[in-house]
Amino acid sequence: MPSTSIALFAFLAPLVSAAVIALLLRRRGGIASYVSSAAAALVAAGALALAFGGERFAFSQEWLRLGDFSLSIGIKYDDLAALMLAIVGVVGFCVHLFSLGYMADDAAKARYFGGLSVFMFSMIGIVFADNLFMMFIFWELVGFSSYLLINHYHEKQSAADASKKAFIVNRVGDFGFLLGIIACYYALGTVSLDGIAEKIGAGSVVTAAIPLLLFCGAMGKSAQMPLHVWLPDAMEGPTPVSALIHAATMVAAGIYMLCRIQVLMVPEALTVIMWVGTVTALYAALCAIVQSDIKKVLAYSTLSQLGYMVAAFGLGSMAVEHAGEGMMHAMVLPVGVGAAMFHLTTHAFFKALMFLGSGSVIHGCHHEQNIFRMGGLNRKMPLTFSTFTIGVAAIIGFPYLAGFFSKDAILFLAMKNNTAVFALLALTAVLTSFYMVRLWRIVFFGTPRSQEAEHAHEGGLSMTLPLVILAILSIVGGYTAIYGNAFAEVWALIPVAHGSDHTIILAVSVAVMVLGAGSALLLYKRLGGDALEAKAPAVFDGLGLLKESFDGLYNYYVAKVQQRFAMLLNFVEQIFLAGVIVRGFAGVVGLVGIGARALHVGSLHAYVYWFLLGAVLLWAFAAGGF
Repeated sequence: MPSTSIALFAFLAPLVSAAVIALLLRRRGGIASYVSSAAAALVAAGALALAFGGERFAFSQEWLRLGDFSLSIGIKYDDLAALMLAIVGVVGFCVHLFSLGYMADDAAKARYFGGLSVFMFSMIGIVFADNLFMMFIFWELVGFSSYLLINHYHEKQSAADASKKAFIVNRVGDFGFLLGIIACYYALGTVSLDGIAEKIGAGSVVTAAIPLLLFCGAMGKSAQMPLHVWLPDAMEGPTPVSALIHAATMVAAGIYMLCRIQVLMVPEALTVIMWVGTVTALYAALCAIVQSDIKKVLAYSTLSQLGYMVAAFGLGSMAVEHAGEGMMHAMVLPVGVGAAMFHLTTHAFFKALMFLGSGSVIHGCHHEQNIFRMGGLNRKMPLTFSTFTIGVAAIIGFPYLAGFFSKDAILFLAMKNNTAVFALLALTAVLTSFYMVRLWRIVFFGTPRSQEAEHAHEGGLSMTLPLVILAILSIVGGYTAIYGNAFAEVWALIPVAHGSDHTIILAVSVAVMVLGAGSALLLYKRLGGDALEAKAPAVFDGLGLLKESFDGLYNYYVAKVQQRFAMLLNFVEQIFLAGVIVRGFAGVVGLVGIGARALHVGSLHAYVYWFLLGAVLLWAFAAGGF
């Protein structure tokens, strides 16, 4: 089958699934779950077939024309798209499979799986998009489907609030994204990804405003400061949704979009992006230390790792040695793209594994999410414990697991390009090791600290098989970049340390892992309450305040600034628009009508006088009397 046919088949399968569920299966959740999962399996199979055996291609079809402006729908399938599609397909299928067990007793299962299918369709649209307008259309569809999934338990006020918060915050970022698309079209006359590259290659120059406006979209979707506040609250959705949307796919869309528009980046924009990512990574790691909800720990961890990816992209280019024609040449390559996509790939595997592992824990503990009410689960849930341990080891950079390679690539790039960023990212790595080992020890060791933990148990095959698959990928994921050639154009951009640089980065990596993990094991040697809160309450309270500061600031802005401005506008509208203009003009028209009506008296003599007066006025006007 031609690659274009496979791509279209994978693209449309989730849409067909969503349509069938919406039209025919709204009250048949069991059948709907299998239809959606079958579509996800087709997407995964098509993605892998295209990635490892399909041709790279591109095509475009005009969809809408308004004067000189045309909007096209097309597919740009290169190695970058192939890598992202494989991630979406594999992780999406694992989430669907896990959901068959996790959501088995949910009364709104059909709506849930329909939302998953809409989300898969939207994400694939972003991956395939060959122009920014098409990407924006599917960008908004992703926002819509995530709103539905976060709001699945809509009878809970917290879930309803979280979905609205996610929707509104993302609209703020998307407004900047749309302005950036318009500015790009105005400056270059095109929003086609290939067209942009041709214009830049031909010498066209863009200001920093265009990439920074486009970056606003990534700040929303990838939850970068200050638009990060929606992601922790989005944990109100079902746990498999957290794995799909908030670990591997939706939040990674911002990173993917940045890599797509790399040719637009200028040094000033890259500097801003680098610091936004670095500050987000450190801030989120500090917040994760004081969380007691298992999903909130992972949510802030996701924020931190996304900051790592954004910082890697912002670190930009680096001169590398390239062999050619028997000689070594120095080339400047956009290695930030390679480092960011490498970490995006490995993070998708181990973070999806940990989110689904947390779902297994929550399901086994009868929906208990407080880590201090767990404990002893290493014996109650051995398979979940083993796979979750692999995920923890991968994220903290245990040597030769997936996260070890991608994190080291970012640290090496930072060491070469910006010493301050390198120091902050290394500190973030220490904190990552600390809070992940803290979570792992409190949840799985000691004795059960609640009845729910006492009666914990493993889920069925549909819930354990995805954990095994993702655990394997969390081990071997780094080697695909080292030894694989399926995504060669992306992997060629990964910065690799050699010689003394390799020794330094390896030493730093092991040191930060041991320092963070060792501190957590010592501090939480005795399990019970939060040892950090007991031994350093000032630090604990300070970190808690740091976590709440942004929400407090936004709430103050809405209540004291935005709401009062809205009241002022309402007053102006009522007095001037509705009162003076609308009712005033209506009054004038009414008076004119009353006067005109008074002229119709029903007397022929009166009409003759008016006729004569009109004739005199017309004669005077014609004679130039007016």
